[in-house]
Amino acid sequence: MIKKIMRRVFGILMILLLFVSFFGGGYYLYQKSEEPPVVFSSDTPFHSDIVNKTVATGSIVPRKEIELKSQVSGVVDEIFVEPGESVKEGQVIARIKIIPDVVALNNAENRLQTAVINYKNAEKEIERQGELYEQNVISEFDYNQFLLSFNLAKQDVEAAENNLELVKEGASRKTGNANNLVRATATGMVLDVPVEEGNFVIETNTFNDGTTIAAVANMNEMIFEGKVDESEVGKIKEGMDLKLTIGALEDVSFDAKLEYISPKGVEEEGAIQFEIKAAIQLKEGTFLRAAYSANADIVLDKRDSVLSVKEKWLIFEDGKTYVEVEVGEQEFDKREIETGLSDGINIEIVSGLKEGEKVKSGTVTS
Repeated sequence: MIKKIMRRVFGILMILLLFVSFFGGGYYLYQKSEEPPVVFSSDTPFHSDIVNKTVATGSIVPRKEIELKSQVSGVVDEIFVEPGESVKEGQVIARIKIIPDVVALNNAENRLQTAVINYKNAEKEIERQGELYEQNVISEFDYNQFLLSFNLAKQDVEAAENNLELVKEGASRKTGNANNLVRATATGMVLDVPVEEGNFVIETNTFNDGTTIAAVANMNEMIFEGKVDESEVGKIKEGMDLKLTIGALEDVSFDAKLEYISPKGVEEEGAIQFEIKAAIQLKEGTFLRAAYSANADIVLDKRDSVLSVKEKWLIFEDGKTYVEVEVGEQEFDKREIETGLSDGINIEIVSGLKEGEKVKSGTVTS
């Protein structure tokens, strides 16, 4: 008896469970199948400054950077400056210890020995001719010829001594000139000293650029050097304004004036790039270091405080431009408009839309 009752209760529970599952599943599917209403958002046109620009990447460099080189070959004996120091034109920045060439040294010594021999011979001869002249044996003219030879021999000795000193030491005591001293050829700041004391250096001459001892530049006159793609170079011209942003200096920008566009492009990674240069207007209290990387915004065109809309609100069909203007509660009519300058986000409205009218700007699903 109890088993029958238990079976009946169990059966009733199963029927109730199936009933609840059936109606619950149906209600869930009904709710899922019903789409929520779509509500469109709208916004009014606004006044905005629109700037059409192109971006050039490059770096900050001094307008004039001078590499100072040695006039003689040898070993760097002493360096008198460090990067960051200011130098004046003519200031000694390094001294080179000359290691004389064996052939040149031998020739200089032989020349001195020959000059000394000729001088001693001329000295004896002038003494002998002087006695003859005093005895009126020879004329004054003949005596002057021997005197001239003596003076020339004496001068040859001095020249040979100076030449030997130059070959051995790089300097002459008589002239005071020292070509083993490297001097600054311009006033400015030392940017780099690529050599160290003890390094061997090569002299600059017709066949060799020579070893750079230091680089000096005027840091008060800086320029921007960058590259512009061939698709943009036709839109720019000398005299345009640039706005420079430098990665190393946050929240600081510099004005610049475009002054050079290369007449010839260079292929880089499959694209033709044209070099540009712009003069930077420095700001007081801000120091620009050479080789700072920078981006330059070149203003191609600009509109100040014009009626504008977001470019994403526009509809483009059959070569025409439209917006959807609100005419009632969640009711919109498509209207053709004329647009002007765009910066990629906002676009100028020339005609077809008035200030205060609402334009469909998106959807809000509730």
